[in-house]
Amino acid sequence: MGRLDGKVAFITGAARGQGRSHAIRFAEEGAKIIGIDICEDVPSIAELYPLATQADLDETVRLVEEVGGEIVAAKADVREYAQVDAAVQEGITRFGHVDICVANAGVVALKKSWETPEQTWDDVIGINLKGVWNSVRACIPAMIDQAKGGSIVITSSVAGLKGYPNTSAYSAAKSGCIGLAQSMAGELAEYNIRVNTVHPMNVDTPMLQNEGTYRLFLPELENPGKEDLAKLAIDFALLPIPWVDAADITAAVLWLVSDEARYVTGIQLPIDGGTFLK
Repeated sequence: MGRLDGKVAFITGAARGQGRSHAIRFAEEGAKIIGIDICEDVPSIAELYPLATQADLDETVRLVEEVGGEIVAAKADVREYAQVDAAVQEGITRFGHVDICVANAGVVALKKSWETPEQTWDDVIGINLKGVWNSVRACIPAMIDQAKGGSIVITSSVAGLKGYPNTSAYSAAKSGCIGLAQSMAGELAEYNIRVNTVHPMNVDTPMLQNEGTYRLFLPELENPGKEDLAKLAIDFALLPIPWVDAADITAAVLWLVSDEARYVTGIQLPIDGGTFLK
């Protein structure tokens, strides 16, 4: 018996990182998966780090099936509602319903607020906020119609709880996710659909672990790497850790979407080692 037996979960950003971790663990817990990812670079973001590829999404499919799961996977840009909705409808056609939405897809651009190009601003807000709105609204009508309740989890960030230098667009979008989630929690309560946000600190995924980030935070080093960043990042949190693993976020999201959290809605759940309090 799994904690998500009989459930169908829609997960964005499923090709790698947190999204892949969610997809595999949810499948292990009995859920069927609908997963999407953009599977191509966004030029303004690729200045810092490359995004996931089709090969990454194919690997998620392989890993989900390896643990005995079923998955419908599609290339889709969360900024384009028609693409998101098409993937959700394909999953519903195959699996019959959708019970869980994890709006996880996100990008970061690390620039001072007044130096952020307009295209970069639009891409970060478009993926991290409009993309979340598109993802949840593609699932909500089916959740309401099936009259069995549901759970929506939005991946915000500790940077959605307070702003940090060089993250203005990212922090603005992630803060916006809180307002969106709280509004929807009120709108959807009568249908027993719960809406919550999770707020990770740095996570050990390609969004953090890339040459662009290393050089931004450690410009004095000729060839900075992961170990160099760890020495700096360990001071960001109360606990003596530089970052958390994707599995740590998955554990929190799994709890929120499970029946163990059946009366939890409208909260902001930090998985941040005390970063918010630092």
